Amino acid sequence: MSCFVVPLLEAAAVSAYRKINSKKIASAEASPLNRHVPDLEKMLWGGSLMLVVDHVINGELTWAFPFFTALGQEGGLLTVLREMLTVGLPMAIALTGVWAVWAIRKERRQVAVSKQ
Repeated sequence: MSCFVVPLLEAAAVSAYRKINSKKIASAEASPLNRHVPDLEKMLWGGSLMLVVDHVINGELTWAFPFFTALGQEGGLLTVLREMLTVGLPMAIALTGVWAVWAIRKERRQVAVSKQ
């Protein structure tokens, strides 16, 4: 029910990083990962939005306080925090890892094509 919070926070952090370092990211000598930061940002925001929609449809999120249905139960805060640590954090790490591998492979392909 709260697994989307960690990727959502990462998306906000990546957006802030992109805005602060926009000139560095756009430069020709930027690292392969820096050049693909906007792609990571889109993946995180899109995935988080889809998880929010899924949780609203399944009734795990509501538009009224306390928003997370688990928070209305005894020990709900621990349930929310546990899900963020056991589901949200690994999900965000896996997504970032997949993005890093994709960005590096894409850069290597572009270098190989430019040498031909």
